[in-house]
Amino acid sequence: QVQLVESGGGLVQAGGSLRLSCAASGRTFSRYAMSWFRQLPGKEREFVATISPYGSSTDYADSVKGRFTISRDNAKNTMYLQMNSLKPEDTAVYYCNAPNSKIGGEPYWGQGTQVTVSS
Repeated sequence: QVQLVESGGGLVQAGGSLRLSCAASGRTFSRYAMSWFRQLPGKEREFVATISPYGSSTDYADSVKGRFTISRDNAKNTMYLQMNSLKPEDTAVYYCNAPNSKIGGEPYWGQGTQVTVSS
């Protein structure tokens, strides 16, 4: 069974940095693209960033481009999100996401980690 566990969230002042981690288990990590999503208070979950299976390709939401960096270490089965120049509007629960290998299957999600940016 695939399990995703996020860590690294916390409280930080505006302009500060945090690094989130997502530890994966239950299947061959390097076969799949991985993504970060976030859910702001009172809003739908939204895409943040994605990375290809071997890390050669990444993509970001416009709102975080130039400030966030997604990466992965396949040897450690772990994905990261380095968040710099944080803004109060980045306050959200951040989720790790992985696709389901079964056609039509629901994607896998972690439990989320809270990031709070104070002004």
